[in-house]
Amino acid sequence: MKFRSLYLSAALALFLTGCGTTRSITADPIAITKPIVPKKAALTDNQEQRWSHLDLVKDSIPGMSVDRAYELLKGKTAKKIIVSVIDSGVDIEHPDLAPVIWTNPKEIAGNGKDDDGNGYIDDIHGWNFLGEAHHENLEYARIVKKGDDGSALYKRAKAEFDKEIREAKAEKQKIDFIADIDKTFQEKIGKKDYTVEDLKNFKTTDARLNAVKENFIEIFTNVPREEFNEEIKGAKEHFDDMLAYNLNLKFDGRKVVGDNPEDINDRKYGNNNVIGPDREGAKHGTHVAGIIAQVRGNNLGGDGVASNNVEIMAVRAVPDGDEYDKDVALAIRYAVDNGAKVINGSFGKYYSPHAQWVYDAIKYAADKDVLIVFAAGNESKDLNAADRGERFPNDDKLSGKEIADNVLTIGAINNPFNEDLLADFSNYGKTDVDVFAPGVRIYATTPNNKYEFLQGTSMASPNAAGVAALIRSYYPSLTASQVKHILMDSGIAVNLTVKLSKDSPDAPDETRPFKELSRSGKIVNAYNALIMADKLASKK
Repeated sequence: MKFRSLYLSAALALFLTGCGTTRSITADPIAITKPIVPKKAALTDNQEQRWSHLDLVKDSIPGMSVDRAYELLKGKTAKKIIVSVIDSGVDIEHPDLAPVIWTNPKEIAGNGKDDDGNGYIDDIHGWNFLGEAHHENLEYARIVKKGDDGSALYKRAKAEFDKEIREAKAEKQKIDFIADIDKTFQEKIGKKDYTVEDLKNFKTTDARLNAVKENFIEIFTNVPREEFNEEIKGAKEHFDDMLAYNLNLKFDGRKVVGDNPEDINDRKYGNNNVIGPDREGAKHGTHVAGIIAQVRGNNLGGDGVASNNVEIMAVRAVPDGDEYDKDVALAIRYAVDNGAKVINGSFGKYYSPHAQWVYDAIKYAADKDVLIVFAAGNESKDLNAADRGERFPNDDKLSGKEIADNVLTIGAINNPFNEDLLADFSNYGKTDVDVFAPGVRIYATTPNNKYEFLQGTSMASPNAAGVAALIRSYYPSLTASQVKHILMDSGIAVNLTVKLSKDSPDAPDETRPFKELSRSGKIVNAYNALIMADKLASKK
């Protein structure tokens, strides 16, 4: 009898699955028909870890309605697709990513041969265009390093280099001062983890300590000790790296790679170690991959947007510093040639000496029906301000006319549905940003089997790429261009005036209607996107 029950259950499941291939979605799209009451209570731990998957109408949290989207997909079948993560490397051995890592079916692991003839030996899970390199100069430092050629580009790069190195030295001095004062308080009070009360009760004749005592009381009133320690450690590492590598004209990070980065035809370089030489150096790419594809419902960490339907192809091309145009262009071409249908690129810069190589790669991807999703950047800038200059990569060369219709540029939102909706670090732009997605405190995989909250448009981009992958897996007949416009057109329209960052050089008024911050004026919504995709696919 038990065997018979199992048999009937399996048969019923197959029957339902078969029906699912032709079942149309009849649900109504989510729309804001009455004012949303912003969530006043703090997010629970679970909500904070999954807020980008939650729903604005049901939860008062401006996520992408991913959980609701999966309700629509019950009984429907999907085709597994490849998503390429072009980034700093991916920890493909993380237990929440290992099941979804792409394996090249045409390559024999470890035989030292280029079995598939694509020019890359043993590229089992992707390719590492950086080889053993990790740190790198910023692009304007590389331009300055080449010497004064009298060009306007050199003058602009030199002015920015001088400004940035001056500011980096000043910021490092501040951080060192704060760390030194903290250490002195620890010694004088006699406690490593002294409290606000300890500070208030502390008496000293040291004028330096008395001058900053109130500042430290305010800091520790608002910031837990552990968070303070992490912030100081991270800031010290950031500015140390800036001065030692990113802005150091004597440092040559490319020397260990062995190619000529000025020659796009010099392509035999790199290796198949997609994690990279330092596993911790793959933190950014591992987090991005997790947002897209960490396994759903396995009680490990968070849930990926499209984990059950994708394979992650890791392509390492983004160092600690600015990426080379050559690496980006070849990384895009590698992903396209090896079957990726969606590419995520959470990187960017404001100088691009060989931008045409990347433009050509974008058009190549468009010709092969591949969607590319880029992060808008974290400088709190209006990318369409008159004097802003060009942010790379992009798909319009500052002309407003797109060179191809296969690129989405994603800005980042925060989780309060009020004037603080725009992430204060996010770039924006009426024509240079397409749509917004969650990007503040996103919980996902990090190297060495860990999970962390990270934030940036780097996190918003894979959230959107995950929705795009979901559509392409369930509706493979839709083109990259159609999926791009579905994400823009089906999003949640937001009729709010939002605060711009006080750090923004383009925001003297400090507020702006959210609908003016991107082409669509919307937030990506997986539920609505699937409904629109279903209707469009049914017409084919």
